Amino acid sequence: MGVEGVRFERESKRRDFYSILNVQRNANTNQIKKAYRKLAKELHPDKNQDDPNASQKFQDLGAAYEVLSDEEKRKTYDRCGEECLKKDGMMDSGDPFASFFGDFGFFGGGSTNQHETPKGADLTMDLYVTLEELYSGNFVEITRNKPVMKAAKGTRKCNCRQEMVTRHLGPGRLQMMQQTVCDECPNVKLVNEERTLEIEIEPGMVDGQETKFVAEGEPHLDGDPGDLILRIKTLPHAVFERREDDLYTNITVSLQDALLGFTMEIEHLDGHKVQVTRDKLTWPGARIRKKGEGMANYDNNNLHGNLYITFDIEFPKSDFSEEDKEALKKILKQSSNNKVYNGLRGF
Repeated sequence: MGVEGVRFERESKRRDFYSILNVQRNANTNQIKKAYRKLAKELHPDKNQDDPNASQKFQDLGAAYEVLSDEEKRKTYDRCGEECLKKDGMMDSGDPFASFFGDFGFFGGGSTNQHETPKGADLTMDLYVTLEELYSGNFVEITRNKPVMKAAKGTRKCNCRQEMVTRHLGPGRLQMMQQTVCDECPNVKLVNEERTLEIEIEPGMVDGQETKFVAEGEPHLDGDPGDLILRIKTLPHAVFERREDDLYTNITVSLQDALLGFTMEIEHLDGHKVQVTRDKLTWPGARIRKKGEGMANYDNNNLHGNLYITFDIEFPKSDFSEEDKEALKKILKQSSNNKVYNGLRGF
Protein backbone atom coordinates (compact mmCIF):
# COMPACT_ATOMS: atom_id res chain seq x y z
CA MET A 1 0.00 0.00 0.00
CA GLY A 2 1.36 3.38 -1.01
CA VAL A 3 1.73 6.45 1.17
CA GLU A 4 -1.46 7.98 -0.26
CA GLY A 5 -3.36 4.76 0.50
CA VAL A 6 -2.18 4.75 4.11
CA ARG A 7 -3.06 8.42 4.49
CA PHE A 8 -6.56 7.82 3.07
CA GLU A 9 -7.17 4.87 5.41
CA ARG A 10 -6.14 6.93 8.44
CA GLU A 11 -8.28 9.87 7.42
CA SER A 12 -11.29 7.62 6.79
CA LYS A 13 -11.10 6.37 10.38
CA ARG A 14 -11.17 9.85 11.88
CA ARG A 15 -14.44 10.46 13.67
CA ASP A 16 -16.11 13.85 13.83
CA PHE A 17 -17.78 13.67 17.22
CA TYR A 18 -19.82 16.82 16.60
CA SER A 19 -21.27 15.34 13.41
CA ILE A 20 -21.94 12.01 15.12
CA LEU A 21 -23.98 13.77 17.81
CA ASN A 22 -25.43 16.21 15.25
CA VAL A 23 -24.61 19.28 17.36
CA GLN A 24 -22.85 22.57 16.68
CA ARG A 25 -19.27 23.02 17.82
CA ASN A 26 -20.42 25.63 20.34
CA ALA A 27 -23.12 23.36 21.84
CA ASN A 28 -23.36 23.48 25.62
CA THR A 29 -23.33 20.43 27.90
CA ASN A 30 -27.10 20.12 28.16
CA GLN A 31 -27.49 20.24 24.38
CA ILE A 32 -24.91 17.48 24.05
CA LYS A 33 -26.69 15.34 26.63
CA LYS A 34 -30.07 15.83 24.95
CA ALA A 35 -28.63 14.94 21.54
CA TYR A 36 -26.93 11.83 22.93
CA ARG A 37 -30.05 10.64 24.69
CA LYS A 38 -32.17 11.05 21.54
CA LEU A 39 -29.70 9.28 19.25
CA ALA A 40 -29.00 6.50 21.76
CA LYS A 41 -32.66 5.53 21.53
CA GLU A 42 -32.57 5.51 17.73
CA LEU A 43 -29.22 3.78 17.20
CA HIS A 44 -29.20 1.09 19.88
CA PRO A 45 -28.25 -2.27 18.26
CA ASP A 46 -31.29 -4.02 19.76
CA LYS A 47 -33.50 -1.72 17.70
CA ASN A 48 -31.41 -2.03 14.52
CA GLN A 49 -30.66 -5.74 14.25
CA ASP A 50 -30.88 -5.62 10.44
CA ASP A 51 -28.07 -3.07 10.23
CA PRO A 52 -24.63 -4.77 10.22
CA ASN A 53 -23.01 -1.49 11.29
CA ALA A 54 -25.38 -0.87 14.22
CA SER A 55 -22.86 -1.83 16.91
CA GLN A 56 -20.16 0.37 15.42
CA LYS A 57 -22.53 3.34 15.13
CA PHE A 58 -23.52 2.93 18.76
CA GLN A 59 -19.88 2.68 19.84
CA ASP A 60 -19.08 5.85 17.89
CA LEU A 61 -22.00 7.59 19.57
CA GLY A 62 -20.76 6.51 23.01
CA ALA A 63 -17.25 7.73 22.24
CA ALA A 64 -18.58 11.07 21.00
CA TYR A 65 -20.59 11.60 24.17
CA GLU A 66 -17.71 10.46 26.39
CA VAL A 67 -15.45 13.14 24.91
CA LEU A 68 -17.79 16.08 24.34
CA SER A 69 -19.50 15.82 27.74
CA ASP A 70 -16.14 16.06 29.54
CA GLU A 71 -14.69 19.56 29.58
CA GLU A 72 -11.04 18.49 29.66
CA LYS A 73 -11.43 15.81 26.98
CA ARG A 74 -13.39 18.19 24.78
CA LYS A 75 -10.67 20.83 24.94
CA THR A 76 -8.06 18.24 23.95
CA TYR A 77 -10.22 16.95 21.11
CA ASP A 78 -10.88 20.47 19.79
CA ARG A 79 -7.15 21.21 19.88
CA CYS A 80 -5.73 18.13 18.14
CA GLY A 81 -8.39 15.50 17.59
CA GLU A 82 -9.06 11.96 18.75
CA GLU A 83 -5.46 10.88 18.20
CA CYS A 84 -4.31 13.12 21.08
CA LEU A 85 -6.94 11.66 23.39
CA LYS A 86 -5.78 8.12 22.65
CA LYS A 87 -2.15 9.10 22.99
CA ASP A 88 -2.81 10.63 26.42
CA GLY A 89 -4.92 7.66 27.54
CA MET A 90 -8.07 9.77 27.87
CA MET A 91 -10.42 7.48 25.90
CA ASP A 92 -12.28 4.88 27.98
CA SER A 93 -14.20 3.42 25.03
CA GLY A 94 -17.05 2.51 27.34
CA ASP A 95 -20.80 2.67 26.82
CA PRO A 96 -22.16 5.34 29.18
CA PHE A 97 -25.80 4.86 28.17
CA ALA A 98 -27.07 2.54 30.90
CA SER A 99 -25.41 4.33 33.82
CA PHE A 100 -26.16 7.80 32.43
CA PHE A 101 -29.84 7.60 31.62
CA GLY A 102 -31.00 4.19 32.80
CA ASP A 103 -33.09 1.73 30.82
CA PHE A 104 -36.09 3.25 29.03
CA GLY A 105 -37.71 -0.09 28.29
CA PHE A 106 -37.40 -0.04 24.48
CA PHE A 107 -34.45 -2.39 24.06
CA GLY A 108 -35.63 -5.78 22.91
CA GLY A 109 -33.92 -8.77 21.39
CA GLY A 110 -31.37 -11.08 22.87
CA SER A 111 -31.74 -14.71 23.80
CA THR A 112 -33.50 -15.90 26.93
CA ASN A 113 -31.55 -18.14 29.28
CA GLN A 114 -32.93 -21.54 30.10
CA HIS A 115 -32.08 -21.06 33.78
CA GLU A 116 -33.15 -17.75 35.21
CA THR A 117 -30.35 -15.87 36.94
CA PRO A 118 -31.16 -14.84 40.53
CA LYS A 119 -31.62 -11.11 40.94
CA GLY A 120 -31.39 -8.72 43.85
CA ALA A 121 -34.30 -6.58 44.99
CA ASP A 122 -35.38 -3.54 42.98
CA LEU A 123 -35.32 -0.17 44.72
CA THR A 124 -38.06 2.37 43.99
CA MET A 125 -37.50 5.96 45.09
CA ASP A 126 -39.53 9.14 44.64
CA LEU A 127 -37.67 11.92 42.84
CA TYR A 128 -39.15 15.28 43.83
CA VAL A 129 -38.92 17.87 41.05
CA THR A 130 -40.20 21.40 40.59
CA LEU A 131 -42.87 22.48 38.15
CA GLU A 132 -40.22 24.67 36.51
CA GLU A 133 -38.13 21.56 35.76
CA LEU A 134 -41.13 19.73 34.30
CA TYR A 135 -41.92 22.77 32.12
CA SER A 136 -38.44 23.48 30.72
CA GLY A 137 -36.57 20.22 31.38
CA ASN A 138 -33.42 19.73 33.42
CA PHE A 139 -30.63 17.31 34.26
CA VAL A 140 -30.57 16.16 37.87
CA GLU A 141 -27.68 14.39 39.58
CA ILE A 142 -28.36 12.01 42.44
CA THR A 143 -25.85 10.32 44.74
CA ARG A 144 -26.31 6.60 45.31
CA ASN A 145 -24.53 4.77 48.14
CA LYS A 146 -24.51 1.34 46.58
CA PRO A 147 -23.34 -1.94 48.21
CA VAL A 148 -20.82 -3.50 45.82
CA MET A 149 -19.34 -7.00 46.09
CA LYS A 150 -15.57 -7.18 46.57
CA ALA A 151 -13.31 -10.25 46.77
CA ALA A 152 -12.57 -11.56 50.25
CA LYS A 153 -10.46 -14.36 51.72
CA GLY A 154 -11.75 -17.92 51.78
CA THR A 155 -14.64 -19.60 50.02
CA ARG A 156 -18.39 -19.83 50.54
CA LYS A 157 -21.22 -22.12 49.57
CA CYS A 158 -23.08 -20.74 46.56
CA ASN A 159 -25.63 -21.62 43.88
CA CYS A 160 -27.40 -23.91 46.33
CA ARG A 161 -30.19 -26.02 44.82
CA GLN A 162 -32.37 -29.03 45.56
CA GLU A 163 -31.48 -32.23 43.69
CA MET A 164 -32.94 -35.73 43.81
CA VAL A 165 -30.43 -38.32 45.06
CA THR A 166 -30.76 -42.09 45.38
CA ARG A 167 -29.61 -43.97 48.48
CA HIS A 168 -28.98 -47.73 48.53
CA LEU A 169 -30.52 -49.17 51.70
CA GLY A 170 -29.67 -52.80 50.95
CA PRO A 171 -30.08 -55.47 48.29
CA GLY A 172 -32.90 -54.35 46.04
CA ARG A 173 -33.82 -51.45 48.30
CA LEU A 174 -33.51 -47.82 47.11
CA GLN A 175 -34.67 -44.53 48.55
CA MET A 176 -35.02 -41.31 46.57
CA MET A 177 -34.84 -38.05 48.48
CA GLN A 178 -34.15 -34.34 47.99
CA GLN A 179 -30.79 -33.02 49.03
CA THR A 180 -29.35 -29.52 49.08
CA VAL A 181 -26.33 -29.31 46.80
CA CYS A 182 -24.04 -26.24 46.78
CA ASP A 183 -20.97 -25.13 44.85
CA GLU A 184 -17.84 -23.61 46.33
CA CYS A 185 -17.32 -20.01 45.29
CA PRO A 186 -14.74 -17.37 46.19
CA ASN A 187 -15.80 -15.43 49.25
CA VAL A 188 -17.03 -11.84 48.84
CA LYS A 189 -17.87 -8.90 51.05
CA LEU A 190 -20.19 -5.94 50.52
CA VAL A 191 -18.59 -2.50 50.45
CA ASN A 192 -20.55 0.76 50.11
CA GLU A 193 -19.49 2.85 47.13
CA GLU A 194 -20.76 6.33 46.28
CA ARG A 195 -21.91 6.75 42.70
CA THR A 196 -23.35 9.74 40.87
CA LEU A 197 -26.25 9.03 38.54
CA GLU A 198 -27.78 11.57 36.18
CA ILE A 199 -31.39 11.64 35.06
CA GLU A 200 -32.97 13.94 32.52
CA ILE A 201 -36.22 15.58 33.57
CA GLU A 202 -37.96 15.86 30.21
CA PRO A 203 -40.51 18.59 29.48
CA GLY A 204 -44.01 17.32 30.07
CA MET A 205 -43.15 14.41 32.37
CA VAL A 206 -46.01 13.51 34.71
CA ASP A 207 -46.33 12.33 38.30
CA GLY A 208 -45.65 8.63 38.66
CA GLN A 209 -43.53 8.39 35.52
CA GLU A 210 -40.58 6.08 36.11
CA THR A 211 -37.01 5.82 34.87
CA LYS A 212 -35.06 2.64 35.51
CA PHE A 213 -31.32 2.38 36.11
CA VAL A 214 -30.33 -1.21 35.40
CA ALA A 215 -28.22 -3.01 38.04
CA GLU A 216 -28.25 -0.06 40.46
CA GLY A 217 -30.50 -1.80 42.99
CA GLU A 218 -29.69 -4.29 45.76
CA PRO A 219 -26.94 -6.85 45.07
CA HIS A 220 -27.40 -10.63 44.96
CA LEU A 221 -24.47 -12.78 46.06
CA ASP A 222 -25.23 -15.47 43.48
CA GLY A 223 -26.79 -13.37 40.73
CA ASP A 224 -27.32 -9.94 39.27
CA PRO A 225 -28.11 -6.72 41.14
CA GLY A 226 -31.64 -5.42 41.07
CA ASP A 227 -32.64 -2.16 39.41
CA LEU A 228 -33.06 1.36 40.75
CA ILE A 229 -36.38 2.93 39.74
CA LEU A 230 -36.88 6.68 40.12
CA ARG A 231 -40.48 7.86 40.18
CA ILE A 232 -41.38 11.48 39.40
CA LYS A 233 -43.16 13.48 42.11
CA THR A 234 -44.06 17.15 41.61
CA LEU A 235 -43.42 19.62 44.40
CA PRO A 236 -46.27 22.06 45.21
CA HIS A 237 -45.96 25.39 43.43
CA ALA A 238 -46.81 28.81 44.88
CA VAL A 239 -48.44 30.16 41.70
CA PHE A 240 -49.49 27.36 39.34
CA GLU A 241 -51.35 24.08 39.65
CA ARG A 242 -51.00 21.43 36.98
CA ARG A 243 -53.88 19.30 35.70
CA GLU A 244 -52.65 17.05 32.88
CA ASP A 245 -51.15 19.50 30.34
CA ASP A 246 -53.10 22.53 31.59
CA LEU A 247 -52.01 25.07 34.21
CA TYR A 248 -54.29 26.91 36.62
CA THR A 249 -53.66 30.06 38.64
CA ASN A 250 -55.63 32.75 40.48
CA ILE A 251 -55.43 36.53 40.41
CA THR A 252 -56.97 38.86 42.99
CA VAL A 253 -57.68 42.32 41.59
CA SER A 254 -58.96 45.45 43.26
CA LEU A 255 -62.59 46.45 42.96
CA GLN A 256 -61.48 49.44 40.91
CA ASP A 257 -59.66 47.22 38.38
CA ALA A 258 -62.59 44.80 38.35
CA LEU A 259 -64.93 47.64 37.37
CA LEU A 260 -62.71 49.67 35.06
CA GLY A 261 -60.38 47.08 33.52
CA PHE A 262 -56.65 46.54 33.84
CA THR A 263 -53.48 45.20 32.21
CA MET A 264 -50.88 43.16 34.08
CA GLU A 265 -48.21 40.48 33.52
CA ILE A 266 -47.71 37.02 34.99
CA GLU A 267 -44.21 35.56 35.15
CA HIS A 268 -44.34 32.06 33.68
CA LEU A 269 -42.35 29.00 34.78
CA ASP A 270 -39.46 29.72 32.39
CA GLY A 271 -39.43 33.47 33.11
CA HIS A 272 -41.32 34.73 30.06
CA LYS A 273 -44.16 37.19 30.63
CA VAL A 274 -47.83 36.43 29.95
CA GLN A 275 -49.92 39.57 29.49
CA VAL A 276 -53.39 39.64 30.99
CA THR A 277 -55.73 42.43 29.82
CA ARG A 278 -59.33 43.03 30.85
CA ASP A 279 -61.19 45.93 29.24
CA LYS A 280 -64.56 44.94 30.62
CA LEU A 281 -66.18 44.12 33.93
CA THR A 282 -64.55 41.32 35.93
CA TRP A 283 -66.72 39.47 38.44
CA PRO A 284 -65.64 37.10 41.25
CA GLY A 285 -65.01 33.66 39.78
CA ALA A 286 -64.55 34.91 36.21
CA ARG A 287 -62.10 32.73 34.26
CA ILE A 288 -60.12 33.35 31.11
CA ARG A 289 -58.01 31.00 29.00
CA LYS A 290 -54.56 31.71 27.57
CA LYS A 291 -54.16 29.22 24.76
CA GLY A 292 -50.83 27.39 24.49
CA GLU A 293 -49.47 28.72 27.80
CA GLY A 294 -49.77 25.39 29.63
CA MET A 295 -47.32 22.51 29.98
CA ALA A 296 -45.55 20.90 27.06
CA ASN A 297 -47.02 17.57 26.00
CA TYR A 298 -44.58 14.77 26.89
CA ASP A 299 -45.02 12.88 23.60
CA ASN A 300 -44.89 16.02 21.45
CA ASN A 301 -43.16 19.05 22.96
CA ASN A 302 -44.51 21.23 20.14
CA LEU A 303 -47.97 20.93 21.70
CA HIS A 304 -48.85 22.83 24.87
CA GLY A 305 -51.86 22.87 27.13
CA ASN A 306 -53.68 26.03 28.20
CA LEU A 307 -53.33 28.40 31.13
CA TYR A 308 -56.60 29.08 32.99
CA ILE A 309 -56.78 32.20 35.17
CA THR A 310 -59.55 32.63 37.74
CA PHE A 311 -60.21 36.07 39.21
CA ASP A 312 -61.20 37.13 42.70
CA ILE A 313 -62.08 40.65 43.80
CA GLU A 314 -60.57 42.51 46.75
CA PHE A 315 -63.23 44.82 48.16
CA PRO A 316 -62.38 48.02 50.03
CA LYS A 317 -62.06 47.56 53.77
CA SER A 318 -63.10 51.11 54.78
CA ASP A 319 -66.62 52.48 54.82
CA PHE A 320 -67.85 55.02 52.27
CA SER A 321 -69.18 58.44 53.17
CA GLU A 322 -72.81 59.19 52.52
CA GLU A 323 -71.86 61.31 49.52
CA ASP A 324 -69.77 58.48 48.07
CA LYS A 325 -72.59 56.02 48.60
CA GLU A 326 -75.03 58.21 46.70
CA ALA A 327 -72.50 58.68 43.90
CA LEU A 328 -71.98 54.90 43.63
CA LYS A 329 -75.72 54.29 43.45
CA LYS A 330 -75.96 56.69 40.51
CA ILE A 331 -73.04 55.02 38.76
CA LEU A 332 -74.04 51.38 39.36
CA LYS A 333 -77.79 51.86 38.85
CA GLN A 334 -78.58 48.59 40.66
CA SER A 335 -81.71 47.90 42.68
CA SER A 336 -81.72 46.28 46.12
CA ASN A 337 -83.63 43.28 44.79
CA ASN A 338 -81.51 40.70 46.61
CA LYS A 339 -82.20 37.01 45.99
CA VAL A 340 -82.00 34.01 48.31
CA TYR A 341 -81.40 30.68 46.59
CA ASN A 342 -79.63 27.30 46.83
CA GLY A 343 -76.10 28.01 45.66
CA LEU A 344 -75.29 24.30 45.45
CA ARG A 345 -77.95 23.67 42.83
CA GLY A 346 -76.61 21.85 39.81
CA PHE A 347 -73.51 20.43 41.58
